[in-house]
Amino acid sequence: MKKSQIDLSLYLVTEESIAIEELTKIIAESVSGGVSIVQLREKNNSSLSFYKKASALKQLLNELSIPLIINDRVDIALAVGADGIHIGQDDLPLPVVKKMVPEDMIVGVSVSTLEEALEAERNGADYIGVGSVFPTKTKQDATLMALEDLGEICRSVSIPAVAIGGITADNMSPLSNSGLSGTAVVSAIMNADNPKTASESLLKIIKDFK
Repeated sequence: MKKSQIDLSLYLVTEESIAIEELTKIIAESVSGGVSIVQLREKNNSSLSFYKKASALKQLLNELSIPLIINDRVDIALAVGADGIHIGQDDLPLPVVKKMVPEDMIVGVSVSTLEEALEAERNGADYIGVGSVFPTKTKQDATLMALEDLGEICRSVSIPAVAIGGITADNMSPLSNSGLSGTAVVSAIMNADNPKTASESLLKIIKDFK
């Protein structure tokens, strides 16, 4: 899949330490509800477990024509032939990562300030993840971002921006005029009783404000 064809509208970030069978079931259902891209995040798991999950998801998402992004681990992304890698401010520097991965691999960067966003764009990021826009249990040390700052970042860069952090169907409407290319969601889908329905509800709101 070419970088220009990537749809960031409803960006699912997985929750930690879910068994492969359950994880693939949730992701298949969420994709049927409109999830357009999936990031596998395993901060606290072994490399072998991460690799096995990544391999299983790559196979599933290939069949569904959905890109797989790997969080942090360049080695895992390369090992399974993932479509992309997403790095944070404390990971390997973006210019280093760009040298390590194929030219067609998507590289995203987490940012929380305008300066970080501009630097990510200068260094060749394909998109940025901006946040945290709301309080989130998945990253309790995250600094909250004012919506005015989110809008300024989106206006100041020419690459796509995705909001992340505690986003649900109930609170995402204030993001509507920020200039976002999509929203990244974790718990609102991963912990939903029906991931397909949850994804459909989120996507409907996103389409209304895009």
